[in-house]
Parts: sequence; C-alpha cells; structure tokens
Amino acid sequence: MTEARSTTGQSPLLLLIATGMRTYREYLLRSISTGFRVHLFHVDEPTWEKEFVSGWTVLPSTLDGPAMARAARELHAREPVAGVLCWDEGRIHAASHVAEALGLRNGDPSVIWRLRDKGQTRAALDTAGVTQPRSVPVKTLDEALAAADLVGYPAILKPRGLGASLGVVKAGDAGQLRERFPFTAGMKGPDPEPLLYSTDQPVLVEELVTGEEISVDSVVQDGKAVPLFIARKVVGFPPYAEEIGHYVDAGDPLLSDPRLLEAIQDTHTALGFRDGWTHSEFMLTATGPHLIEVNGRLGGDMIPYLGMLATGIDPGLVAARVACGMAPGVMPSLRQVSGIRFFYVEHDDTLIESVSFLETDLPSAVERLVPVARPGAVVSPPPKGTVWGRIAFAIATGRSIEECRAALDAAESALAVRTGEDDTHRREE
Repeated sequence: MTEARSTTGQSPLLLLIATGMRTYREYLLRSISTGFRVHLFHVDEPTWEKEFVSGWTVLPSTLDGPAMARAARELHAREPVAGVLCWDEGRIHAASHVAEALGLRNGDPSVIWRLRDKGQTRAALDTAGVTQPRSVPVKTLDEALAAADLVGYPAILKPRGLGASLGVVKAGDAGQLRERFPFTAGMKGPDPEPLLYSTDQPVLVEELVTGEEISVDSVVQDGKAVPLFIARKVVGFPPYAEEIGHYVDAGDPLLSDPRLLEAIQDTHTALGFRDGWTHSEFMLTATGPHLIEVNGRLGGDMIPYLGMLATGIDPGLVAARVACGMAPGVMPSLRQVSGIRFFYVEHDDTLIESVSFLETDLPSAVERLVPVARPGAVVSPPPKGTVWGRIAFAIATGRSIEECRAALDAAESALAVRTGEDDTHRREE
C-alpha cells in the first residue's frame, strides 16, 4: 500500500527506510521534515511518523533490498527521489540496494556489507595498514581457543555482524573463553540476519587494546570524512561491554587531533565509503587510536542528539543533505558539553510496574528525563538485558563533563522504580 499527500513547494524528496523506536529517533525525523519531503518505507502504516512525512509505502519487509528497490523505482517514476537514508543498522545494507537502483549516493551494497560484516572490515583495514586490534574469525570453540593463543589473553569475543556491543565479552583466560564463547556465538540481533550468519566463521576473537574508548560521528562526501561529534564512552557491567553513557564536548581537542583525523580518513578510504554518515569507534591507546568498528549510519544511544545540543549542528538535516548530494552545512553554532546516562534494574526478569522521576529541585543542567520501560515489561540488566534492559535515561548539558556528570547524578537519585517484587524505591549512589 502506498499513500501520498499533496504538498506544496519544491523541497527535495527523501526516501527514508524505517524509523526505529520513537524514543530514540523522532528528533531526527522532526528535523528532516523542516527541509525535505519524506516518503517512508515501512512494514506498518505510520503512526507518530505521519506528522513528519509526505507519504509512505507499506511493504512486507524492509530487510529485502531488491524488493524495496523495485518499489522505489515505482515511486521514483512518479516523482524523482533525491536521496535515500537509513539509520537502522539491520537495514542499511538493504537501503543501499535502493540507492543503487535509483543511481543515488551511498548506493554500493558491497561497501555497506563491508561495514556490516566486521570480518570484512578487519580484512580491508589490514590490507590498507590501518591500526586496529589483531582479529581472527572463528566458528568453533576449539578454533576460538587457538585464536586466543595467537592474539593473547585477555581476548575479546564479538559477533562479526551485530551492533550495540551485543555479544561482546572479555575472556581473561582459556577457562573464561570456554565459559563465555556460547554467549557470543548464540547472540542474536533484533532482526533476522541470515546472510551474516551464513559465514563459516561468525565470531571474531580479538586482541584486547586498552585506553579510553570513543565514538566518532562523521559526515562523508565524495570520499572526504569530516568528524562532527566525538562521544566519550562510559562502559559498565564488566566483563561485558555495555555502553551506559556518553559525553560530547563541542570543544573536544580530538576534533583537531592529527593522528585521529588521519585514522578516520584512512579508515573510510580503505573501506571505500564515499558518501553518507558513519559512526566509528576507536580505542585511544598509548600508541595512538585503534579502530574498533565502523557503522554506516548515524550513531545510536542519542549520540547525534547530544552532538546537536553541544554544537548546534543538526544531524538529521546534515544526513539528509549528504544523502541528496547537497552541501551538508556543518558549522557549529554552540559550544557546550552534553551527556547521557542509561538506567537499569538490578535483577534479571524484573517486572516493571512504573518508572518515573521525582523532579523536585533538579539542577537546570538536566535537559531530558525519559522513562523507557512500560508497565508490565519484564527487563533484565546486562548481560541478559543488554540495550533492551534499559528502563530510563537522562540527558544533561553544561559547561563541562563534570557539570553534566553532577546533573546526571541528581537525575539518577530522582529515578523512582516500582517493580512487581517490591515497593517504590529511589536510586541512590
């Protein structure tokens, strides 16, 4: 089913593939709608999205790239599409088939597959000499044990085709690797990914590199990569790698660090990524930045929103402009710091009755307080819960990371959770 609304003006038509959770992605669509007409490909009739789109097509799947390409050609024949955009990790490869069919930017499925498949990423970067951890793809536990002997302990286990740190765990020795390998090998994403799991070697055993971990959201046009936002990660729940918070500083000195800028550009050149938005992760080691992974989409965890709060650069509009081959417009208009913290329950299989914040006397630096878990939900902390175990998050802005951290501490103290097992309680430090 296709629905189109009459529109006025000649703003470009952008084809958006899926939207994701409203809580995490509405801000992007809201911004894009101010400068573009948006046609949405989705598996259901839009609900909250209708306010921001000019039309939509309901399809059986948004994971089937060739089928979506046929629907896109029909749309394009009625009205030319200027660009294709997708920020959902599980659908960016399918979206590249659509862009390819329409002759638009970011339309090379082999390039996007090279980013989706972390094994291919590692191989391409090895060939180009980009600094990264040693990595060995494996299938079986015995192969993993042999690979760990090669890269050394502690070793990192990770699925080669998932995002959001799903399935990533550290093994300090052979005993821990034996215990934790099934966790990584059995991890599944939110969508079926049969092509990724058709590989004979679905798990990567990697060298542990230490330092501060960051993520970099970059805009890439005609092969030139420009970093816009750098997020300093806060990681918790060891030995797992759950991202429990981020800080973005508009004045981060890493934005002009020659070694990091060179690593970012060399990475994109080696992978052949020429147009679009990427979210890369690096470990800042004593010997320089080591590339951890590259995702061919906007960052998750509200990181682009943090970037907008910190710099004034609108990520939705920038991503849409680049998808359409337009000048991105990336001059900062603000210079401040923003941060986010995610909250979890303490025990597996916790029944949620309510999640709220007691907002009395919170500092003005608290920008947003967002309950995520709904009444009746059963949630768990990592490793069982991973990102789906989050029950709420808070966002703060300020002049420094310390000011943001203090505001997030206050927000955490104001978090009130009622569960099926106990009475209302407040989170305390």
